[in-house]
Amino acid sequence: MKIRDAVESDLPAIIKIYNAAVATRIATAQLEPVTLEQRRDWLKEHSGDRPFWVLEMDGQIAGWLTLKAFLPRCAYRGAAEVSVYVDERFRRRGVARTLMTEAIARAPSLRISAMVGLIFAHNEPSLKLFEQLGFERWGLLPRIAQLDDVERDLTIMGRRV
Repeated sequence: MKIRDAVESDLPAIIKIYNAAVATRIATAQLEPVTLEQRRDWLKEHSGDRPFWVLEMDGQIAGWLTLKAFLPRCAYRGAAEVSVYVDERFRRRGVARTLMTEAIARAPSLRISAMVGLIFAHNEPSLKLFEQLGFERWGLLPRIAQLDDVERDLTIMGRRV
């Protein structure tokens, strides 16, 4: 396994992984698949101390992770929202755990003091992983999302780093 900064040539694989998650209605509030054209600037939004990483396994992009500003106000500058997605073919092989562990370890050097994950309450595998990595349930937004006529809760997972 190798973690590295995502580059533009990774975008097709990144988008394929993301769109597979869109279809499941378990990992993202995005309801329609995204296109390469729509996400061409995705990497530019994650520059400097808010990375966009991919994990390579067997010469392929197995998963990716982003750290982005939690909220735009200055008082939240030490908080980062973490998002992690894994290709269906590489699930249950430690990809998300490896990416998350790297993000936690590198957070202080990125001037991140708290990490926040916004996870649908019905996404039990992600909630379990975050808990295993020391995240706590910091909040719940009940029935905040409408996914195919089903109201879903959003769990706020947080960890000080």
